[in-house]
Amino acid sequence: MKKRLGPNPYIYPQPVLIVSTYGEDGTPDAMNVAYGGIVNSNRLQINIGVRHKTSDNIKVRKAFTVGIADEKNLIPADYVGIVSGHDVEDKVKKSGFHMIKSEVVDAPYVEELPITMECKVEEIKQYDQTLRIVAEIVDVIADEKVLTQDGKIDTSKLHAISYDPSTHDYLKVEGIAGKAFHDGDQLK
Repeated sequence: MKKRLGPNPYIYPQPVLIVSTYGEDGTPDAMNVAYGGIVNSNRLQINIGVRHKTSDNIKVRKAFTVGIADEKNLIPADYVGIVSGHDVEDKVKKSGFHMIKSEVVDAPYVEELPITMECKVEEIKQYDQTLRIVAEIVDVIADEKVLTQDGKIDTSKLHAISYDPSTHDYLKVEGIAGKAFHDGDQLK
């Protein structure tokens, strides 16, 4: 039997995304964004509240980076999500993250995170108190430690974490369940 749970954001797995920006004065900022994902092969979307420093920065700079949080960086990744850049001046420094200036967009990225997408804003739309931001993925930076010999992401080395909106836990994302574009062939 199924039970109705009401309108909730129960998509699994839900990536833990660290969005990094520069403020108007060039100060780096980072924020844990719970709601975001891929729009198509070279675009992504993030959804963040209008009150965030990151929202202000994105509106001004029209660029940001998105790092994939991993188990090793869970504590600083959570910290940048629970502390506001409006309230804590040296938020990034306190997190322990080190910011590197992107070579292709007007934003920094977190050195410690294994994968970073560098993004240019294409569209910002406001819904109530939330911004939906669609951006072009200009380039992806990956630590060689998480790559296969032929330059693809090796998820067994990535140790990405996922957010559970029901329990507010961080979950490990690991292991292969099957082969996409192949396993369904059994039913042909």
